[in-house]
Amino acid sequence: MAAGPGAEGAGAGGAARAAEAALEVSWVQGFSNKNLAFVDNQTVCYPCGNYILFLDIKTKKTRAVQCQTGQVGAFAANANNQVVAFSDRKLNPLIHIYAFPELSKLTELKGDVQLDYTLLAFSFTGPYLASYSSIPEFVLSVWNWQENILLCSESQPGLTGTSLSFNPMNWQHLCFVAESSVTIWHIERSKDEYHLTRHPVELPDDQGAMSPHEDLFFPSSRNDDPYYGPDLPVSAIAGLQGDEAETFVPRNCIKTSVHPTAHCWTATSEIYMGCKEGYVLAIDAEQYSVSVLQEKAPPEFMQKIADVVSYIRREVKKKKGGKPSNLQKPVLLAMAFCNEGLYAAGCEGILIFYHIKDLQYEIKICADISQPISSLIFSPDYTSLLLVTDQGTVYSYRPVRSGEAVKLLDTSSSCFLAADFLTPGNNYCVSVTISGEVQVWSLEDGTFLSKLNLGIEATSMACCPSSNSVAIGTQIGQICFLDVTKAEAPRVVHRTSLSKLPVLSLHYDQSGQFLIARATEGHIFILDAHPSKLFQVLGYIVLEDDVLHLSVISDLKNDLAEVMVLLNVAEVQQARLEIFHLPSAIRTDTDRYVNEQGMFKASELKKEQYHLDCPLSSAVRLKDNTVYGYCTCAPFICKYHLSEENKLEDPSVFSSEKKIPSKQFGSGLLCLSPNSQWLAAAAKDGVLFIYNTSTLDILAQKHCHSYQGGGIRSMVFSLDGNFILVNGENDCALVCLKWKERKETEAEEAALYWQSLHDILNKSTSDENSVLKSMAEWKFDPESTSKSIPVTEEDENITNTDDMTWIGQKMQKVMREETRRFANQKEELQMGIKKLRETIQKMMHENEQVPDTEKLELWEFNLDLEEHERAQTEAEENVARVRKEIEMETLLYCYLQDLIKYECWDVMCVKERAVKCFHMDCQVSNYPLKERSKEELETLKKALQLKRTETANLKAQKKNLEADSETALSEEEGEKAAEEVADDGAPHCLNGSLSSQYGGNTSILYHQCDLHTKEQKLNQTILLKDVIYKVKTAFNEEFDIVVQQKKQEIAQVKERNLKIQAILEQLELQVEVWEPVLTDDEMPERALTVQDSEIKAEKYMTQEEKEQAEMLAKLERERRLAATDDERLRALHDMMGGVLEIRKEDILKMDIPPPSFTSRPEDLWTEEEKKIFDEYEKNVKELNEEKEEYRQFLRNEWNKLEASIKETTQNFDEIVCKLSEKKLKSDMAIYQEELKIVSLIYALLLDEELDTREAGLHKFLTKKKKEKVKGARKILAAKYGVEAYMGPYKDALHEEQRLELGFIKEFADIPDDLLEELLQLYKHRPEIPRTETLLDAANPYVKGSAKDYQDALSLLMKAMDELDSPEHMPSGLNQSVWKRFCLARRNKIKSEELVKWKALALAEMQACHRRRVDENEKIKSEIENTFQELTWLKEEKMKLQQNLTVQFLLKQGQVELESTQIPDYSDAVLIDRSVVEELNCSLAAQGEKKITAMVEYKEFSKGIIQLEWEHKKMKMQIEDLKEKARNIVILPISKDCQLFLTVQNYDTHIAQHLAGMEQSLGVMDKLHRKNMKNHQKKVRELKKRIRLKEQANYELSLQLKEMLVSVSERMHIFKAADTRDISEKNTRQRYQEILKQKYLRDLAREQEKQLRIPQLEAGTWKPRTRHIVSKSESR
Repeated sequence: MAAGPGAEGAGAGGAARAAEAALEVSWVQGFSNKNLAFVDNQTVCYPCGNYILFLDIKTKKTRAVQCQTGQVGAFAANANNQVVAFSDRKLNPLIHIYAFPELSKLTELKGDVQLDYTLLAFSFTGPYLASYSSIPEFVLSVWNWQENILLCSESQPGLTGTSLSFNPMNWQHLCFVAESSVTIWHIERSKDEYHLTRHPVELPDDQGAMSPHEDLFFPSSRNDDPYYGPDLPVSAIAGLQGDEAETFVPRNCIKTSVHPTAHCWTATSEIYMGCKEGYVLAIDAEQYSVSVLQEKAPPEFMQKIADVVSYIRREVKKKKGGKPSNLQKPVLLAMAFCNEGLYAAGCEGILIFYHIKDLQYEIKICADISQPISSLIFSPDYTSLLLVTDQGTVYSYRPVRSGEAVKLLDTSSSCFLAADFLTPGNNYCVSVTISGEVQVWSLEDGTFLSKLNLGIEATSMACCPSSNSVAIGTQIGQICFLDVTKAEAPRVVHRTSLSKLPVLSLHYDQSGQFLIARATEGHIFILDAHPSKLFQVLGYIVLEDDVLHLSVISDLKNDLAEVMVLLNVAEVQQARLEIFHLPSAIRTDTDRYVNEQGMFKASELKKEQYHLDCPLSSAVRLKDNTVYGYCTCAPFICKYHLSEENKLEDPSVFSSEKKIPSKQFGSGLLCLSPNSQWLAAAAKDGVLFIYNTSTLDILAQKHCHSYQGGGIRSMVFSLDGNFILVNGENDCALVCLKWKERKETEAEEAALYWQSLHDILNKSTSDENSVLKSMAEWKFDPESTSKSIPVTEEDENITNTDDMTWIGQKMQKVMREETRRFANQKEELQMGIKKLRETIQKMMHENEQVPDTEKLELWEFNLDLEEHERAQTEAEENVARVRKEIEMETLLYCYLQDLIKYECWDVMCVKERAVKCFHMDCQVSNYPLKERSKEELETLKKALQLKRTETANLKAQKKNLEADSETALSEEEGEKAAEEVADDGAPHCLNGSLSSQYGGNTSILYHQCDLHTKEQKLNQTILLKDVIYKVKTAFNEEFDIVVQQKKQEIAQVKERNLKIQAILEQLELQVEVWEPVLTDDEMPERALTVQDSEIKAEKYMTQEEKEQAEMLAKLERERRLAATDDERLRALHDMMGGVLEIRKEDILKMDIPPPSFTSRPEDLWTEEEKKIFDEYEKNVKELNEEKEEYRQFLRNEWNKLEASIKETTQNFDEIVCKLSEKKLKSDMAIYQEELKIVSLIYALLLDEELDTREAGLHKFLTKKKKEKVKGARKILAAKYGVEAYMGPYKDALHEEQRLELGFIKEFADIPDDLLEELLQLYKHRPEIPRTETLLDAANPYVKGSAKDYQDALSLLMKAMDELDSPEHMPSGLNQSVWKRFCLARRNKIKSEELVKWKALALAEMQACHRRRVDENEKIKSEIENTFQELTWLKEEKMKLQQNLTVQFLLKQGQVELESTQIPDYSDAVLIDRSVVEELNCSLAAQGEKKITAMVEYKEFSKGIIQLEWEHKKMKMQIEDLKEKARNIVILPISKDCQLFLTVQNYDTHIAQHLAGMEQSLGVMDKLHRKNMKNHQKKVRELKKRIRLKEQANYELSLQLKEMLVSVSERMHIFKAADTRDISEKNTRQRYQEILKQKYLRDLAREQEKQLRIPQLEAGTWKPRTRHIVSKSESR
């Protein structure tokens, strides 16, 4: 039994292996990507899903190799070695190497990669393979795949590769291409050690221009500014260290380079590369330089012809609907190189030939396939060129014939959607892709038979059991029916548009009567599956929920089909099944089962509904009401029996009868075999499981797809059960499986069921196929749908569409029938509506005539209440939406207001305000200040404390220095110096600001010349900020006083204005009185409150607010009435004018009433009346005079008040102007302090940048030192390797020489003529034969040398076989001697070849050693440069600490110089005056000490000189005395003197003595002459002997030359013939002659020495005799 729920774990492994072996792959088809490669001249291979497919381009047969662990990852092939490499995509992936054509695994390469390999590449020759991994390692590795050895590897973190290739001419060059970079890796070999050296290539920018490389970490030029400091790299300015600092490039310096798309190697080790920007690059792999190729300008007439051809080509493309191609700068996606030149292609679909010469090229269009070309591949024999397109089509082009490209492979790169078996199910199968391409395959071997492109996106497919028709569902709700009676020529015969909903799945019942189409939104359509019925749509069903899965069972006995639908129940974790029955009578009696709208009647279909306890993703049903479902919440296959016994407590929910744990993961899919014996289960992991439906035991399993490819999309059993078609979700692979091992009973049952079903369907199948063949090929006709159902012009509300669906036609038919039925009622309604319309129009006309207050709105005339309510609801919604938007906008503004108020007002302890002059345009603002935080105050306190400590320390040090200098300085000088120092400290020019004059305490600051450390600069910054704060605070205090003063002035002006207004009222003058007020700048609080007068819009008030406002207004009116109704005041006003006594101010109001008789004429007046009138006039005149006096008084008072106001306001304006000047001075002082802060911050920033640069250099130095240590180890290892290899090389060299010397000795017994001929044959070497690949003249990468020593030796030995044949044997030579000679020659050739290869290996090792030495020298130079940079950096830091930025206050004006030449202060040093004065004082003190010491020294020197003179005098006296004594002692007394003193006859004695001496002299002269004669005789004899010896020596030298010539000839003969004919006697004789010659030379040399002795003696005798004679003569 298979592993079930209760199976033991011990047998699980064996059962799994048995299940795996039960199925085998029959064939695989697909084309997943464009990674195509030749494995020999006739076979190409490419990955597809879990398989590598091998396609014979002649027979079109395919073979497959399966990756047992999942989807194939990276892929590469080598046609020279006929091997294929691919990687799997599991954790810790492997690289598998397979041999072709055996398809056997050679080896597995295992590295340290964790996730995936992205690139693989074989070398052109040699057993080398390069691989590149993805995240997280990004490692480039080189393998020896024959020996399964990892040679070397290097990491490139974060770099994703796009292509990788070896140099065909030199496997030690490797080109690695990323998205925007190119790297050439050099594989260095030193015997058995391999190293990868990286050489990045600088690519041009996107404009094709090459920019020189700039080292930003070590700038080539440096521009040091004495003010701004040294010029540092951008990495130091950015604060970067380590590797980031070395590679950092600012954004403005980053230039977008070209993006490589394709590349290929040339025969000269160059690389041609195409780019997205349309450029063609040439890269030198030795110099790592790049050149941009330019198109050569053709002649004028050729240019015109080319323009005409390109214009015609563009027009043709436009007519075809394609995009016009741009051949000026085509984007090349593929390249291939051959001897003739470069072939390239790209998105335009044009194969272009580039003839390149001297960085210029000429192009030639070879072929145009109008499809984007993704890759170009030459066959190994370079006779054909494959063009692979993005759509999966492969074309073949033969460069020699220069013809059109021939379509070689016509597959689709789109994923397979579904596949099914064509009736009867044992010959053909049909597949469809998502793009709508239908393929027909031979079931026997997977041969591609035909293809049909529907031109529309497909969603489902199914093959009809009762005919050779295929139904394909589309995304737009159509079903296309295909005639596949001829497998080689499928055609579309019918197309039905069901609805606008996509057709998700299609299902036929086993009898082939019905076609069930599942669409979205719960729609299920039922169609007649017979072509004779034109695939009539019978009706549709709409279910409540979405349909997840659908299965169909045919009941052949009852002639009906049962459909089970699995619905998605989202509310609960359960599944719901609905089962309905489709009797065959539906096909004939449609009206009984379908209503007018085309929907099936639920009562006629006998619907059944079941609820299951587990949520399912797929479900199938057997005939015995057994249901199998794949659970979604857990990997289980649940078994249900739909009977009353299996219901839960809830009567409508069924419980699972059995749960089988599945070994799969992800959402699952179930499929039932036609005979219901086997249950297939698939999921996202790509593993197919076959279960026995009765026991649920696992019969078979196959890992035919992978999780990376999305798992399995669909699967289907053949009718006879022998085959299973499985297609993946996203891996573009279609796999056909067949049984390898199964029970005979199961096979017999499946065959029996297939035979019985075939017998039942045989007759109907032949009939339907004949009908299907007779059907015309369907072509789209826009008018066909409109003509299917006629539409009358009276039906105004029915839309006439060109593309009407079946549901639309049904709805249109229903609407037309209803229109015809209710035509009379419709006419009556139309008349009533017409009358009602006239009435409303009349009412609207009347409404226009009434006043606006009585007018009705237009919407009130709308009689459509529903429309009215809808419009009102819509308006309310719009109002609510707008109100919501306004509220949100108001909330945003409120938030901004609060934020601004907090930042600019609340946190300010001193708010910003201004004060203005009354009469001038002058305004002064205060300094807004924030409250200092506790942290700031604590920092200030620490800085002050540190400053006090340092000040106390400096004072103590100064006291110690002053105590030392007081001894040298007098009191007067000290007082004078102290006064000078005090006077010098008074000015502010050295402080650099005027802060002390405006409230700032500068005594707490450091002196500007004392800021050397970082801490001092930081503390100085804090103290300067405190000084600025105090300056602002001091000014704000004065500002507040002025503000208060202005308020008082305004109050006084207001008081005076009241008096002026009273005077004006009395004078009855209308004069505008000037009254000053505070502006908004002076009262900024006003900006925070909004007055009602500022709001222009009418305030919106609710009803409650309106009522409350009316009530408040009423109360206010009552209060005012009550206040005015006062009886006492009213009585006072009536009786006395409202006052109790007459005031002076009321005189202007007084008036004397005229007498009553003035109304009469003057003639009628009496005397009394005239007197009264005179009195009246007198009183009036007096009153007028008093009024005039009072008016004058008021005018004077008015002028005084105005003058007082003007004077006070002008005085205030002067105060404000002074305050403005002080504000200007305060700003100046603040700016001066801020300038100090900026300078200090800049110095700190520069110091930080220098520290960063120093840290970066130290890290760089540490890294280089480590590299140097590693380099030294590599040098030592390379040196030891060279020394170790030198011994075997010398041994091989000595062995070769030994074989050459031993040849003549070995063959000395043969005649000389044969020996000479054998010697020539011994030196003759054969020509090395070339392999078939190397003999191909079209291959540009032909190399004459072999891959390694063994290959070269084997080729050489093969060539020697011809030379060793007896036909080359000299005549007269024995056969045994010839064999011996051939063996010796072979040994000599082997030795020569060994020496040659060892010399090459030694040279390679020495070159590697030299490269290591050069690298070490380069690292040394970099370390030295780094040390120099560090030294320079330390000097700059020292300069920065010493060269301080000091701020001075200078008077403005001109500077007068004595001369026109401006002094040069570039080398001047700025120091404090006190330092110079202290130095002068110390110099003066030291000078006084020096003078005193010099006086003492002078006095002491005088005594010394006196004593020395006396001592010298005494010495001279002693010398005189000693000289006298010596003269006395040494008094000369000779023998002559003694004789002269003793002998009496002294002259006689002298004469006798002279005579004796003359006699002896004569005797000696005679003897001397005699000796001279004898010696001269001997000299003559010796000269004669010398001449004889010289002659003999000359003769011997001639003989010696002849002997040397003979010796050299004999040596040459000896070396050539290896014979020794010189006897020992001659050797000894020659040796004796040489010894004799040497003895004679020694003897001649001795005699010459003896001869020189007498000559010297003779030479000495002559001067002696002359001396004696002269002496005797003098005596």
